[in-house]
Amino acid sequence: MQTTVIVALVLHVLSGVFWAGSTFVLARTGGDQAGRLFRPQMGAAVVAIASGAALWFLLHRGTPGIQERLLEIGAVSALLAAAVRVYGARAFRTAAIGTAGTLATSRAPSQRVAAALLAVTVICMAAARYL
Repeated sequence: MQTTVIVALVLHVLSGVFWAGSTFVLARTGGDQAGRLFRPQMGAAVVAIASGAALWFLLHRGTPGIQERLLEIGAVSALLAAAVRVYGARAFRTAAIGTAGTLATSRAPSQRVAAALLAVTVICMAAARYL
């Protein structure tokens, strides 16, 4: 079981770092290159969420305490961030936008919302360790 926990933890951390880090960068740059990173980001999101679910199953079964409640808040924030990113990409694809400058800035709001939600996720995971 320890090997399973280690593998799940490594997958969770690495995919989460890429997902959150790239989202923070895209939010800061106004969504520039967001289209090129959509699939890698969503792949990382799926791995992070699946490995997080595996870690929950392996480590947090039973009566939930304050640590589990904090992790639940982080998990919900991550799921919302993924939904915002997917919705933002869908809305972007359907919009008819003329200029490249408008094109880049139109992606920024969803990136910023997703970045804020992922920041909550990261804070919850870090804080839960010490409760």
